[in-house]
Amino acid sequence: MLYLIAEHLGFPGALNLIRYLSFRTGGAVATALIIGLVIGPKFIGWLRVRQGKGQPIRDDGPQSHLAKRGTPTMGGLMILTSLAFAILLWMDLTNPFVWASLFVTLGFGSIGFLDDYDKVKKSSTAGVPGRVRLLGEFLIAGVASWIIIRQTGTLLYLPFLSGYAIDLGWFYIAFAAFTIVGFGNAVNLTDGLDGLATMPVIIASVAFMVIVYLVGNVKFAEYLGIPHVPGAGDLAIFCGAMVGAGLAFLWFNAPPAAVFMGDTGSLALGGALGTIAVVAHHEIVLGIIGGLFVVEAMSVIIQVFFFKRTGKRVFKMAPIHHHFEQLGWSEPTVVIRFWIIALVLALAGLSTLKIR
Repeated sequence: MLYLIAEHLGFPGALNLIRYLSFRTGGAVATALIIGLVIGPKFIGWLRVRQGKGQPIRDDGPQSHLAKRGTPTMGGLMILTSLAFAILLWMDLTNPFVWASLFVTLGFGSIGFLDDYDKVKKSSTAGVPGRVRLLGEFLIAGVASWIIIRQTGTLLYLPFLSGYAIDLGWFYIAFAAFTIVGFGNAVNLTDGLDGLATMPVIIASVAFMVIVYLVGNVKFAEYLGIPHVPGAGDLAIFCGAMVGAGLAFLWFNAPPAAVFMGDTGSLALGGALGTIAVVAHHEIVLGIIGGLFVVEAMSVIIQVFFFKRTGKRVFKMAPIHHHFEQLGWSEPTVVIRFWIIALVLALAGLSTLKIR
């Protein structure tokens, strides 16, 4: 909104700063952070009153988690509120990538909200049936993917290979939708310990803030041998808003958590990162930067597959962060070590920009 106003006025005086992505990105970080910190206490109090018993806790999980009963969930609403406000304030609202990303974020957040609401209302960990959720997610991701490919094309670029790409044609919509849905659910599965998913999302957002800025700049893109996507640079502001909103939420989600983000937040944030990766044509690099989330999701798939086939478990408990808890690691130990892994993977993903 501010960009359109400043552009209409001709960017006079101090408003000339709004021309620059770096200034607006910093503004988005600060705006989302401040809003999140301000609304946090009252929002958590409201959730606690409305939800009563809070998020249901698995009886078959680590016994230490039973102490978390009564902790309110749906904290993702805090994230979405501060995120949306910062995006609408600082981004160029004529950019279709903004609306595609926001559509997925709010759409996935709505599906997650319905799931969280169902769990709290019924005091059950079941929630909305998985097939119904996936259908809704694929519909949303499919529409967003169609909007994106109209601007970016259907090429799948491979990391480590400069200028090499595979044209997937219309199959790219299915591939892009799978990337968005898959990553949204991977982040959702990771959100099982206090602060575990929040910081890796922040780290991944910072990494993609760099990537979309470079992809959107023709000179940097040509120098690095990465695809140039006009308009993608504006999503650096989106990533900045995610960083600010994530940091504000982490203030309340740090162990011991005063609130859980729930599916409302984890699905939305994961879907947003997946969408941004599709816009930037860095879908495979997303698997590296977000490798922690991929491993979490794969641990569940492997566990379910082998248990159905053999009746035996590969891990003591899935997702894999619970496996390490069952091995005797304390919750803070698991969280901090996984944060370190997320940081290392993000640096590895960024290194692909130069190794081509």
